Parts: sequence; C-alpha cells; structure tokens
Amino acid sequence: MALFRLSSLCLLSVHKALETSSAALPCSPIPTSPAPTTNTTATGFNTSCIGGRRRRALVSKSGRGGRRTVECRAAAVVEDVDKEVLVPAEAEAEAEEYDWREEWYPLYLTAQVPDDAPLGLTVFDKQVVLYRDGAGVLRCYEDRCPHRLAKLSEGQLVEGRLECLYHGWQFEGEGKCVKIPQLQEGGKIPRAACVRTYEARNSQGVVWVWMSEKNPPNDEKLPWFEHYARPGFQDTSTIHELPYDHSILLENLMDPAHVPISHDRTDWTAKREDAQPLVFTVTERSSRGFAGHWGRSKNPALMNFLRFQAPCVLSNDLEFVDKAGVKQYFSALFLCRPTGQGKSMLIVRFGASSRSPVFSLVPEWYFHQNACKVFEQDMGFLSSQNEVLVKERVPTKELYLNLRSSDTWVAEYRKWMDKVGHGMPYYFGHSSLSLPKQPAVVEQAPVGLVAGISASLPAKGGVGTQHAPNPANRYYRHVVHCKGCRSVVKTFQAWKQSLVLLSLAAVASAILASAQQWKAVFLASAALFLAGSSVCSFVVSLITTNFVRTHRRL
Repeated sequence: MALFRLSSLCLLSVHKALETSSAALPCSPIPTSPAPTTNTTATGFNTSCIGGRRRRALVSKSGRGGRRTVECRAAAVVEDVDKEVLVPAEAEAEAEEYDWREEWYPLYLTAQVPDDAPLGLTVFDKQVVLYRDGAGVLRCYEDRCPHRLAKLSEGQLVEGRLECLYHGWQFEGEGKCVKIPQLQEGGKIPRAACVRTYEARNSQGVVWVWMSEKNPPNDEKLPWFEHYARPGFQDTSTIHELPYDHSILLENLMDPAHVPISHDRTDWTAKREDAQPLVFTVTERSSRGFAGHWGRSKNPALMNFLRFQAPCVLSNDLEFVDKAGVKQYFSALFLCRPTGQGKSMLIVRFGASSRSPVFSLVPEWYFHQNACKVFEQDMGFLSSQNEVLVKERVPTKELYLNLRSSDTWVAEYRKWMDKVGHGMPYYFGHSSLSLPKQPAVVEQAPVGLVAGISASLPAKGGVGTQHAPNPANRYYRHVVHCKGCRSVVKTFQAWKQSLVLLSLAAVASAILASAQQWKAVFLASAALFLAGSSVCSFVVSLITTNFVRTHRRL
C-alpha cells in the first residue's frame, strides 16, 4: 500500500488541469444607456469594472420589454497575488533577450530510442530525425533529405548509416552524404548533399537536443537533476504524446489544486473531499523561470518544492526524515517538448530514494497505464481550453479567474511568458500574446490516410486503426513510444491466441472422448483456457484502451 501511495502521490501531487474554482463573483446587468464607465487595459481591450474586477460584457436587448441579457467574460485577476504571495516587484530580474532555439529540449528517453530505425520528432515547427549510428552514437539531423525533401525518418538504417528510402541517398556522422546510387561512376558527391545537424546529448537517461543553428551548445543550460544522480535513487519513466499546447500542459502540471477533483480515487490517494486552499511561497523568479514552496493548508508542515526552468522543465520535490531518522527524497519530473500548434510530448519521471518491497511485485506496465489514465482524465477539458485560447485571441488575464489559493503557479507561468514570449514562435501570456504566424500543418489529410496508418510513427509496420497516428488514442500517445508496453501487448496477444486454440482443442477432445470423466476434464480445461484468454484480453485492453469516466460511458 505504501508503494501505491508513493507512486500516485508523486503522480497526483503535481499534475494536470485547471480546476474550475468555486466562488465566481455574481454578474450584474450592465445598462446600455448611459454607456458604462470603461478603462482601457494595457492590451487595448475595453473592460467594465464590476465589484473591483475587470470584465468584458456583451449586452443585447431581446423581447418586447427590451429585456437585457448579459454575458460576462472572466477578466483574469489574481486577487492581489502580487502583494500577498509573489516575490515583490523590486526583486524581479530584468527581462533578457530570449531565443527558443538557444535551449536544450528533451527529445526522448534514451532507453526507448530504437536501435534499428530512425525516429521522427518535432520541436515547435522544426522536424528532426534521431537515430543511433553503427557505433551506438546518437545523431540528430533535420528531417529532410537535401535531394527532394523526403522525410529521412521514413528511411532506414543501413550498416549504421541513415538512408533516405526515396532514392537511397545515405548519410552518416555530421550529416555528410556518403552514397548516391544514381551517381555516375567516378562522379563526386556534391558538397551541398548534406543535412543540417543538431547536437544530441544523453544526460541522466534522457536525450536532449540543442536547437541553435548559429551558436555551439551551452552546457550551462543543460538541465541537471540532483536527486536522479543520487546513488540508489530509483525512478519510473514514461513518454506521452498529448493533443494540446505545451503551455496548457505545463500550467496543468503545476496545478495541484485540481488533483482531488479531476483524479478522485485514482490509486486511492486523491479524494475530492480533500480539496482545500493551498499555500504558496515564491522564492525565486527570473527570466529563466521561477521556484517556490507549496503545501496544503491543512498540513502546512509538509511542503513541496516546485521549480520551473526554461524552456519547459518542471520538477516537484519532497524531502522529509523518516521514522528511522533517514532523510528521504521524492521527485516528480516533467520534461515537456512543444511539438507544434496544439500538440506536445512529455517525459514523466517519478523517483524516490527508497521504495517499498511491494514495488517489485507490481509490473511496470501497470504504472504506465495508470499514468495514461491520469492524462486521459484531464484530456477533454485541456483540449477545449486550448481551443478557447486560440479562438478568443486575448491574453489569459482576460479569460482566467485565478485564485491565489489555487492558481499562483499558473499566473506566475503566464507572467513568465510575458517576459520571454517575444523569443518564441507563438505564446499566450498573462497580459500579452503572439499568435502563430504560420497555420498548423495537418499531415493526416484524407489523401494520406492509408500512408499514415501504414507508417504509424514511430511503430513500424502497424496495420489497423489501433496503430494509426491519433493523438486521442492511448496506443499512439504512449504504447508506440514504450518498448516495454509494446512487448507486453505483443506477448499477451500471442498468449491469448494460443489459449483460444488450446480451448478449441480441449472442446474437440471432449466431444471425441468416450469416457465421461475425460469429457469433464477436457471441458474444465477448455474453461480454464478461455479464462486465461480473457485475462490476456483484459491486460491488452488495460494498456491500450482510453479511460472513460463512468458518467460519460454509453
């Protein structure tokens, strides 16, 4: 039990979604004449003052008596958070120049990188391909063949070299082309026949990529996590592809207030009756991020330490002394990567300095599917939140009603985006925003549906809708990125088929048997084989099927 509480406490203590908080202020009708007093905010939006809050209102008349209807839109105020919770303004660091390319981004878990195929990945709108060469060295190129722009990630590895499957051009090392099958005998490979390379670094079990095309890697910016370097520190790590923007994901991960509600009874630790005001103290704030302590008001002695660091790394650590007087460390680590408009990929790591012996008795795939379940519990309203931000085209302070007792980290993150968002392809800040300059690329167009199903990134040779690239499908979001879960699914599917065949053989034997006792034995065996087949089906379903809340099921 201690094991499950540890695993899910880390999982649920700092996780996803914006809790719709209770006390929304009442909205009074706004008279259409005379015109209400308006103030122009820094963003240029007209707002009406109601009870000390800024609101935008739409007023219309309908009906014979000129009945007025009022639609109130939240105008994100943090209720004096600056005065009571956040670091004083005079302690803030001045805004610095920021360029999203001058950063390290988490690409993949090192252990999950395929040994026999290239892996296509994305950082914002930049498509890259990751693979291991013949010497086992990680290489990262721009995912584009210089010949005719075909994706190199659709290619294959030939003797440690990356081959484009369109015309067979092969590349190695620092992006040099070493073979062109169509080149005339004695002809020299053109100098321009090379691909752009990016520095890939394996650090603490994660592959990071330096996206700058003009400056060498800055090792000081490469994240380092002290707990994960401690001797004996153990962790469980998973990868998830998610259908909403990385900023929505990050503000969700740094929001502990939603956990008792959204994840009620998930692994027996989150309970909606435990929802309560939270205590926040910001201790650091700079253009590189922010950090501070948070805890529950009913247990202020147990404080977590949260740190967000640019560009998109979040950690939540808890330290305490156990009954034996030994200091214990727990850590929840969230490494996020923007993968395009409305898309993101997340590496989740939960670690501890000690674990209950029960942990070894629970298969790792069980924890993986439980992590998937938690993300699916939030997916519906996070996706809709993403849609509203894009549709409304206003800063979050015009939309959110942030409470200082639950949403301090969210407000802090959006204010950080105000400082550095000018150096990103697009962003949604607290009081400013910059919409994407280019429309999102839709790769799964109808004309490419069959190709999409058969290619099915990054699983090879997938057939059928279960394997098709679909960000709403658990198989696509996690299983194709996890060697362990893929292996378990394949194993249990094989066992299922074998047990079904054995049950059919047992039934046939029972029919042919003349003695009643042998008929009973064969029929009992058939029943056992069918039960085992059902168990295998259940495990496969548990790993690959989305969680649906009870009240949403048909």
